Amino acid sequence: MSRQIFRGFAAVLAFAFAAVLACIGPASSKTKQAKPAAKAEQSGAASADTTKTGKPSQLASYGDWGVFLAQGEKSKTCYALATPKDRAPHGLQRDPAYVFIANRPGENVREEVSIIMGFSMKEGGGRAEIAGSSFTLIAKGANAWIKNQAEEAKFVDALKKSSKLIVKASSLRGHVTTDSYSLAGLAQALERVEKECP
Repeated sequence: MSRQIFRGFAAVLAFAFAAVLACIGPASSKTKQAKPAAKAEQSGAASADTTKTGKPSQLASYGDWGVFLAQGEKSKTCYALATPKDRAPHGLQRDPAYVFIANRPGENVREEVSIIMGFSMKEGGGRAEIAGSSFTLIAKGANAWIKNQAEEAKFVDALKKSSKLIVKASSLRGHVTTDSYSLAGLAQALERVEKECP
């Protein structure tokens, strides 16, 4: 799938993330243990509700990551999502930020990474740093992706093995920001994503 089409998908999901944030709360508030969504999921009611509303439904939480399902009439998307544990500089006004890793089986897409920074970025995009490795990001508005798609699998593998992700980017106003994400629970969250959207 082309980046252009996915950028539209990310923009649509961005509107749903306000509701998602209410579900998982700020990542820094507390760490949640793995837990399936209530009995509604087991009975299929959660999936039916998601299909009816088209809004993402939270299936479970693993550490600092939530697992969500968004189902349309003909396709579904499963993704792991987290919010930053720390944002610098402190006090800078901006919208919430997220990292999400999505599977869309109807489009044969696996572990596609998207970052929402909460502000419009300079064209350069920024950088994602994991355990000494650095990955260049490409940006469109407030959304960013791994610039070299061939590195995406390496990036996700590094995320699974590490404890912290740091994302640095410059805003259109010239502010350099740093978001730090905990990777606790990500490996389990991605296992669940794969189970729900193989």
